[in-house]
Amino acid sequence: MSRTRTRVAPPDAACVAAVDLAREAAQGLAGPGEVGDHLGFEVEGDRTGTHYFACLDRAYRGWRWAITVTRASRAKVVTVSETSLLPGADSLLAPQWVPWSERLRPGDLGVGDLLPTSADDDRLTPGFTATDDDADRQMIFELGLGRARVLSPSGRDQAVRRWHSGESGPHTPLAHAAPAQCSTCGFYWPLAGVLRLGFGVCANEYAPDDGRVVSADHGCGAHSEASAAPPAIEQPPPILDDLGFDLMEDRSEQGEAAPDLTGSVDDTDSEPFGHS
Repeated sequence: MSRTRTRVAPPDAACVAAVDLAREAAQGLAGPGEVGDHLGFEVEGDRTGTHYFACLDRAYRGWRWAITVTRASRAKVVTVSETSLLPGADSLLAPQWVPWSERLRPGDLGVGDLLPTSADDDRLTPGFTATDDDADRQMIFELGLGRARVLSPSGRDQAVRRWHSGESGPHTPLAHAAPAQCSTCGFYWPLAGVLRLGFGVCANEYAPDDGRVVSADHGCGAHSEASAAPPAIEQPPPILDDLGFDLMEDRSEQGEAAPDLTGSVDDTDSEPFGHS
């Protein structure tokens, strides 16, 4: 068994020595003061190699200027073949490109924008497959043709989880402070099909979710059976006269004897109260 060996071209002395030529080419591309120290030389092939210089531009920290030089056979003059700016091991790179269909978020679609769905979207299924009794009834046109695709069980479950855990579900401060659930509200319009028991549309123009899908266990203060709290009865404050006072005369200073309290209820020698 023979092994194929890859021949490594020896570094060309003239190309290795063309550091000044490579630096001049890098400065012509980057501008004065943007090319740093020489970082080395790498052989690219016969009489071809690349000189690397540090990039001093603060926006490209860690990047390198790569200047490829070459020399024709039996020629003594070295010329610049290619110039480029390459990232290094510690350079700052842009994030990996993500297709627009994966970057799109709810609410990004604006006026005039089109959002086509792929043929293999798991949220949709061909319309002719929705034949069971639990499926939502689809509109039939004059020619007897229905929609090309309808909501699949997977797409329905995703919507149910999204609606129930969102702002129109039961786990919001608005729903916790509501007097009752939407399922008992007169403005609650249940959806048709298999989602009828769990979701509906709010039809109260004064409610924050008017025209939106809400869960049956959602709620708000605009419930049709909400009653106003009885008004509190205000008690008039007590009248305190703190502007005047009565002077009490001290009888001991006038030489009068203390009153005789014999026979009072506080006298221990008197008869008990209520006995003759």
